[in-house]
Amino acid sequence: MLELRFIRENIDLVREKSQLRGVDPQLFEQFTRLDEQRLATLGEAEALKNKRNTVSKEIGPLKQAGEHEKAEPLIREMKQVSDAIKALDTDLAEIEQQLQEIVLSIPNLCHESVPQGKDDSDNLEIKRWGTLPEFGFTPKPHWELGEALGILDFETSAKLAGARFSLLKGFGSKLSRALVNFFLDLHTQRHGYTEVLPPYMVNSKTMTGTGQLPKFEEDLFRIKDWDLWLIPTAEVPVTNIHAGETIAEADLPVKYTAYTPCFRSEAGSYGKDTRGLIRQHQFEKVELVKFTTPEKSEEELESLLADAEEVLQLLELPYRVVTLCTGDLGFSATKTYDIEVWLPGQQAFREISSCSNFLDFQARRAGIRYKSLDQKKSRLVHTLNGSGLAVGRTLLAIMENYQQPDGTIAIPKVLEPYFETRF
Repeated sequence: MLELRFIRENIDLVREKSQLRGVDPQLFEQFTRLDEQRLATLGEAEALKNKRNTVSKEIGPLKQAGEHEKAEPLIREMKQVSDAIKALDTDLAEIEQQLQEIVLSIPNLCHESVPQGKDDSDNLEIKRWGTLPEFGFTPKPHWELGEALGILDFETSAKLAGARFSLLKGFGSKLSRALVNFFLDLHTQRHGYTEVLPPYMVNSKTMTGTGQLPKFEEDLFRIKDWDLWLIPTAEVPVTNIHAGETIAEADLPVKYTAYTPCFRSEAGSYGKDTRGLIRQHQFEKVELVKFTTPEKSEEELESLLADAEEVLQLLELPYRVVTLCTGDLGFSATKTYDIEVWLPGQQAFREISSCSNFLDFQARRAGIRYKSLDQKKSRLVHTLNGSGLAVGRTLLAIMENYQQPDGTIAIPKVLEPYFETRF
């Protein structure tokens, strides 16, 4: 989140930047009104507390001198003052709670290099890699290939759980498992990430730390009668590993990778990408999370992007990189690169990974700081996150790009070791 003082002192800038991201300007009118009420209430409470302190110093000597008749009126008056202070403190707490709710609903400020725009049609393409495959036949979408080969079963998954779930079988399950192992091996052995296996459920404080709550509550699955939520991405538990902690600067950057299932209600997305493995309630990702200093965060974003890109390069899947515009940028991010893989069965590029820099936006919410030996005070870290990559979307990209004339699917060379017989 943004700092309260920063918003107050830069209200016009924050309003302008937030409007580019679709925030109602009335939110800032409400903020200003509440902030003025807070300052006025605080001033009134402090004045009464000062008066109480001053008069209390007079009451003691009067009592000691036995002048109770003079002390009693002052005591009664201070009782009224104390009641007034208590009421003002209650009002102040309510005002501060409302202010906090507003602050938590204000998105991060977008980086100056982020293009202005309303939606994904205004995203800026900055790079392409690979050659689009040519087929001597009409390529099929993955849902037709998968069902024909018996490796994707949407009918059974609908029976088990409903729409927007999938059941992988045989080669499909093995390919998914091979991709997870390939991703983790690459990121730990070549890119220097530490693998972790976090909980798949987290509490509200953890969800708030990375910005999922309160903004995206309707997109989350909650466990009834428990303060637990199914994670929408491994970013949530992995970023909060260091919540409330101070990291030694010498240990930065800290880099984690984690494989987890992810759960999203996809509220508001009905009718979009309803076929195949594109937009599911449950899906799998291998996530990348970084903690670094403010001076290094832009450099680490480019490095994060390169780590995610290498996955597709090794799989020989053509893709493009786009910079998200202001209207398509995620709530917590200051800048995001999307990697979009080519799907010949759909004749379109589709998002397969997002790499984002959050600056200190998440660190302030989660209380994650760093400090060097020669510093007197600690500073907020910068956090970054990227998927490297979404397992299901990589699987479908392989299916569509590696489909053969006989309807089978070839295996990318880099994955062949994961398909060797071991028993």
